[in-house]
Amino acid sequence: MDLLQQIKDFLIPELDSIRQEQSAVRDRLNAIDLHLVDQSRRIDSINQRIDETNQRIDETNQRIDETNQRIDETNQRMDRLHVDLSSRIDESNKRIDKVHDDLLARIDENNKRIERLQADLIARIDENNRRIDETNQRMDRLQADFVARIDETHRRLDRLYEVIVRRDEHVGLESWVRELDRRLDALERRAA
Repeated sequence: MDLLQQIKDFLIPELDSIRQEQSAVRDRLNAIDLHLVDQSRRIDSINQRIDETNQRIDETNQRIDETNQRIDETNQRMDRLHVDLSSRIDESNKRIDKVHDDLLARIDENNKRIERLQADLIARIDENNRRIDETNQRMDRLQADFVARIDETHRRLDRLYEVIVRRDEHVGLESWVRELDRRLDALERRAA
């Protein structure tokens, strides 16, 4: 009974310690899950902003297409004016040059705006990639820490197993010593 109590006194604190460590690991894993969900939300937000920027670029492209369509319509008008009113060609050419310059200026402005948007998107993507790399590095460090903790728990379980095996060997030795004591007593009685 005393040996059983000693084993309980040894094993129960070890098992409680292991349970506490498992609870801490479980809490940390839950925290990591929450962090990953937060990162996923951030990425979704960035994707939404990228989609909005793409939509603005599409709208700009649509305006450019509309401008191109207006240029085509102007060209058609010029052709009709050429056939019908050859005397007004010079005046129409001046108007066309003005519209052309205006369109080039607008196209240049749109191109500059697109380049600024592109540079901003690239900077945002680079920042997000950097943050993702940092998160991956943190996760690698946490994984290494968890592996070390699990290895330590395995070592402790191995030590606990060795203690239990030695206890079984100790019981066998006690029986053998009792048998030797009994034989020694029997020999002493015969000798006496």
